[in-house]
Amino acid sequence: IIHQDGYSLEESMEFVTIIYSNTLQSIMAIVKGMTQLNIGYGDTAQQDDSRKLMHLADTIEEGSMPKELSDIIIRLWKDTGIQACYDRASEYQLNDSAGYYLNDLERLVQPGYIPTEQDMLRSRVKTTGIIETQFGLKDLNFRMFDVGGQRSER
Repeated sequence: IIHQDGYSLEESMEFVTIIYSNTLQSIMAIVKGMTQLNIGYGDTAQQDDSRKLMHLADTIEEGSMPKELSDIIIRLWKDTGIQACYDRASEYQLNDSAGYYLNDLERLVQPGYIPTEQDMLRSRVKTTGIIETQFGLKDLNFRMFDVGGQRSER
């Protein structure tokens, strides 16, 4: 973003599916974390929402965010049990961007949503291979390498 003139509109729009996928993965991780940590829902009606969430997650196209799904996620995110589990995120695996996206989900699902630079920076995609980016700063040329995959895959 800093040295490559940012993203075009087309490139920015490619992040929408990644952001929706990250958001769904995050709320699902929190719901699963509640079972692992033996945390109950603040409102027992949210148990139905969590079941609907898991069902919809299996049936929707990856990276999409139908209104029914976003409404469920928004309701779940407001639950005190979900918040208690989120506060204990260090005890299970959760994306560091979870709170950012879940707090802003109403903005992210608006018609015509275009990801901001901050939205894009916080997105997470599993990478494989080696990606090289070259850029210049003053009289220096830099080559930056992103080595993808888990440490055991490198």
